[in-house]
Amino acid sequence: MVNKNYRGFRDLIVYRLSYKLAVEIFEITKTFPKEEKYSLVDQIRRSSRSVPTNISEA
Repeated sequence: MVNKNYRGFRDLIVYRLSYKLAVEIFEITKTFPKEEKYSLVDQIRRSSRSVPTNISEA
């Protein structure tokens, strides 16, 4: 059965949840120590964004 209301990946629950989590991770990493800004924080943020990005590309 095809859902006629489906307009794209943004309608997928998994995309919405992964995007919301990426935003939450971004906010949490703002509280990390400054010395981690360019290593750990950057890596965590990039990996959290890769999930919704990969869903949108699929």
